[in-house]
Amino acid sequence: MKQFIAFIRKEFYHIFRDRRTVLILLGMPVVQILLFGFAINTEVHNAGMAVLDLSKDEMTRTITEHFRASEYFTIVEDATDMKQVDDAFRENRIVAAIVFGERFAGKMLDGEKAAVQIIADGTDPNQASIITGYASGVLSSFAAGQAATADVPFRIEPELRMLYNPQGKSAYNFVPGVMGLILMLICAMMTSISIVREKETGTMEVLLASPVKPIHIILAKAVPYFVLSVINLFTILLLSVFVLEVPVSGSLLLLTVISFLFIFLALSLGLLISTLVDSQMAAILLSGMGLMMPTMLLSGIIFPVENMPDILQWISAFVPVRWYIEAVKKIMIQGVEAVYVWKETLILLCMAAVLVALSLKKFKNRLS
Repeated sequence: MKQFIAFIRKEFYHIFRDRRTVLILLGMPVVQILLFGFAINTEVHNAGMAVLDLSKDEMTRTITEHFRASEYFTIVEDATDMKQVDDAFRENRIVAAIVFGERFAGKMLDGEKAAVQIIADGTDPNQASIITGYASGVLSSFAAGQAATADVPFRIEPELRMLYNPQGKSAYNFVPGVMGLILMLICAMMTSISIVREKETGTMEVLLASPVKPIHIILAKAVPYFVLSVINLFTILLLSVFVLEVPVSGSLLLLTVISFLFIFLALSLGLLISTLVDSQMAAILLSGMGLMMPTMLLSGIIFPVENMPDILQWISAFVPVRWYIEAVKKIMIQGVEAVYVWKETLILLCMAAVLVALSLKKFKNRLS
């Protein structure tokens, strides 16, 4: 029995000596429960909304104030025409808009159907459905309150419009997310593993001792995965267009350029990971499990970033896939021009530059 207890004690000592193992065993469950608990949120709060009031009467102003008072919406744009509304959608400043037709109050008081339209960004059909339901609820609540104190029946039957995705297809939402997920995991994981394999088997020192420059060795490792990722990119696009019937509404050239930039960024991340670990198993854990959770939960693939707590929104700003997905949605689904994706492109460029600088510096230090 003493020998058995001694072996148990030895195993505990072995576990606690390895800080990485302890971190995975005790830290990962805490991180997972916090991320899943706060990131998985199908409710919508403070959704950006624009109001286009063509009637400009007391009744439409009162309804607008009801939307301002609602916890579900934040009015960020008082538009004067539909072009202003469209620009707000393209710049991702709003996810919904309400448009009041002319003579809204007059038609209501005459017992006629007053024109009001609820427009939602249909690139995420689930979120759009929730938003239109909330907006319809605000209008219905106002109509019920007015009907209780008036002699005429009030009828508000809003016209619902799903912008960019009138059919409400879920493929419009998950195709950009799948593109980002596949490119990130393939580039980062495979690049890190291939370089660590050379270090683990001792052949990296042989390669560095050869006449070939270290930068050429790194590029030789990265180029095959860049080519494979490009093949995957166009395979996904072909399947999306011809099988899932998701159109490329914007410029295919612009989409390709941003995708190439993201692939380069992911390769740089894989190179950085390879400088931090010394075994293939550690590279798989860090590049696979370490990237999978933030990519799935904090990039907007499954749950809108806007619904998350402020701290998680701040953390998600450092997840490259988030900005790539936003750029792909704008180009592929909304059909915007390059001027509307400058922010995402600049962020990806800065991230790629930082990762390349860190990777090259760490690579030389670890293998000098």
